[in-house]
Amino acid sequence: MGHVEPENYRPALVKSGGPVHALPVHAMPVNVGGPQGGAARGAAGRRSAGLLALGIGGGGLAFLSLFLVVPFLLANTGPAGFLAGFVVSLIPLSAVLLAVHVIDRWEPEPRRLLFFAFAWGAAVSVAVTLLVQPFFVLTFQFSGEADFQTYMATVQAPVVEESAKSLGLLLLLLLARKHFDGPVDGVVFAFTIAGGFAFSENILYFGRAIAESASPATDLAQIFLLRGVMSPFAHALFTGTTGLIMGFAARRWHLGVSVAAYFIGLLPAMLLHNRWNSMGQGFLADYVLIQVPIFVLAIIGIVLLRVAENRLTRQRLLEYAAAGWFTPAEVAMLATPSGRRTALAWAGRYNRRRHMKAFVTAATQLAFTRQRILSGRDVRQHQAEEHQQLQRILSLRAAVAG
Repeated sequence: MGHVEPENYRPALVKSGGPVHALPVHAMPVNVGGPQGGAARGAAGRRSAGLLALGIGGGGLAFLSLFLVVPFLLANTGPAGFLAGFVVSLIPLSAVLLAVHVIDRWEPEPRRLLFFAFAWGAAVSVAVTLLVQPFFVLTFQFSGEADFQTYMATVQAPVVEESAKSLGLLLLLLLARKHFDGPVDGVVFAFTIAGGFAFSENILYFGRAIAESASPATDLAQIFLLRGVMSPFAHALFTGTTGLIMGFAARRWHLGVSVAAYFIGLLPAMLLHNRWNSMGQGFLADYVLIQVPIFVLAIIGIVLLRVAENRLTRQRLLEYAAAGWFTPAEVAMLATPSGRRTALAWAGRYNRRRHMKAFVTAATQLAFTRQRILSGRDVRQHQAEEHQQLQRILSLRAAVAG
């Protein structure tokens, strides 16, 4: 993740006035170099046209989609089923969003982009599926109801649903590429979109179990066991493969590569979706022998990506340390989970936890900004941002030290 082509390498800016002194994480606060003052105030960056388009366009699409999605859900579940399904669906949704929070803790994505991702998954992708599905079905002939149901589950659902969900990923990559620059970002956005889609889908399944069953409690418990306990991350794993591939493509940003990654990333997502929906009488055996190992591999992969993020942060901050902006001890503090915990605990004793947290976040953002510069992505724009972030680092240092 930290690989840089030699022609793109640029030395870190040298700090004027000499190197700084380490923040006293294990001792009483002392003043350090840099501008003095209270809480740091970063220069407010202007919203890019892409982010503005995502905010306005995405919000408008999500709002319009609700006029199709909500009536569809109500027609299939009834008011009581819809309400019960909504409440029960919050449980698996919470599990997915908690996973997103854990994965995204090192370098958090802007909340407005996560909200866009969730709204796309819960409303827009569902509406696209409902609109495209009838046309998709008309192109095929079916021998009977069983053949039709099999086709819908194993062909239509993987192709249409994964394409609709991942279209939101493509928009994020094209319009918010500053915040979509690696595989971890791709997984975070993909999980959030998939969590939104599964939330709406679960309302349908849970609500229909209540509305159409003679024994609603029993049927709801069975469906909740399958969807809420055994497979709350099913859609996240499907779409997560697309996000992973698009995230790797984002490392070397190019319009053609981004679009190609979208189509290539759909293949494993559709395959996983197809295999899940194809499980029939041998469901339990397939679940234990295939789906559980896939889930374990996904966890291992995410952990390795997080380790790579930590190493990238350390690698880039060491370059700034060599230029005088940090000490090696501070890099160890900022680039390791244990170091961050120690720093936050120390700052909390002096009511400066908020400032220390901002200092850690700013240093991480600085490391990733440098990585974008070294990878050749929008170099001038990110160099200007680098100057602002370095000044913010100095101000935050002063705020932490008191």
